[in-house]
Amino acid sequence: MREALLVLADGSVFEGEAIGAESADGVSGGEVVFNTVLSGYQEVITDPSYAGQIITFTTPHIGNYGVNDHDFESIRPFCRGVVVREMARRHSNHRADDSLDAMLRRFGVSGIAGIDTRRLTRVLRDTGAMPGAFGTADEATLLAAARTEKGTDGIDLVAQVTTDAAYTVSFSGTGNGGRHIVAFDFGIKTTILRHLSTLGTVEVVPASTTAAEVLAKRPDGVFLSNGPGDPAMVPYAVSAIADLLGEVPIFGICLGHQLLGRALGGETYKLPFGHHGGNHPVRHEATGHVEITSQNHNFCVDPASLAGKVEVTHLNLNDLTNEGMKVIGAPAFSVQYHPEAGPGPHDSRYLFQMFSELMGQPSNGNGNGTAVRV
Repeated sequence: MREALLVLADGSVFEGEAIGAESADGVSGGEVVFNTVLSGYQEVITDPSYAGQIITFTTPHIGNYGVNDHDFESIRPFCRGVVVREMARRHSNHRADDSLDAMLRRFGVSGIAGIDTRRLTRVLRDTGAMPGAFGTADEATLLAAARTEKGTDGIDLVAQVTTDAAYTVSFSGTGNGGRHIVAFDFGIKTTILRHLSTLGTVEVVPASTTAAEVLAKRPDGVFLSNGPGDPAMVPYAVSAIADLLGEVPIFGICLGHQLLGRALGGETYKLPFGHHGGNHPVRHEATGHVEITSQNHNFCVDPASLAGKVEVTHLNLNDLTNEGMKVIGAPAFSVQYHPEAGPGPHDSRYLFQMFSELMGQPSNGNGNGTAVRV
C-alpha cells in the first residue's frame, strides 16, 4: 500500500492510498468534480469530456465488474485522475478482460482510494468544483500544486482531445440510413458514433474544420459532439457553426449544445459544481414528459441571451437550467445532456430519430436530401 493524500485548493486534506499509475513526482492535479453514477465507471473515465478534471465517484465500491475493450468511449482516458472510496480487490464479470486498476496503470492514470468521498462531495457541492492535487508527495507540495492548478476555465481543452485527421466510422450490425453525416470531434464518444452510424455514413472531422470544408463534403447533416471545458475558448468552432446554420441540418449534444448557443450570439456560464451523473430529471416541454438523463458538463447556455432566436425544448428539474433548444428559422436543435447514455438511462434516444427526420430522405451523399424542420 502506498499512502497518499488529496489536497484541495482551499486547504482541505483527505488521506488515502495510491491506486493506478504512479506519477513521476508523486503529484497529479486537476479540477475536482464528482459523478453520481452507480455503474459505468469505465465509460465515465474514458469520456474525453473529463479532460483536465479529477473524477470523484460517489458510489462507494468501484471496480467490482472489471473493464473490457468494448466499453471504452475513446482511445484512452483524458481525465487527470480518479478518486474512490474503495477499489474492488477482485473483479468478477463474464465480460471483463482486466481490472480497473490495471487499466489505469496501462494508460498512466493515477488514482487515490480510501477517501471519505461523502465529505469530499459535500465540500464540492457547497463550495463548487475546485482545483486539487493528489499523490504520494507531502501535503505542502500537494497544496502548492492545487493552488497553481488552472482548472478548466479559460482553457481550450478541445484541442487536446480532438482527432488530428478526418476518418470514417463503420460499426458492424448497426445498419446504415444511406446518409452522409459530418460529425465535429470536440471529444466525441464511441456510443454516440454507434448511434449516428445507424442513420448513415459518419465522417468525423477535427474541431478546427471550417464551414466551407464541411459544406464541400455535401453532408445530409452535421453533428456537434460533446467535449471538455469552456465553450468560450473554442471560437473557431463557434465561427464554423455560425456559417453552417441554415445551410444543413444540425444536431448538437453537450458541448455541441453550448457552441450552437454561442454561434447564435448567446452567452454561456459555469455552473457551481456541474452536472455529472446518470439520474438527472429533464422535462420535455412539448409533452411534459420527464426523462431521466445522463449528464456531464460544467457550463450552461443562458436562454435569456437567446430570446427570439431559440425555443427552449428541455428543462432541468433540479436547477431549472436550459437542457435543450431548437433554433427558430433554421433546421438545428441541441440538448445539454447525453441521449446516447453510455452510461445511463435510454429515455432520450428518440433524439437521434429526430435528427434522422430533420435530415429527411437520404441523398446518397450528394447533400440534396429533403429535410424537415423540428
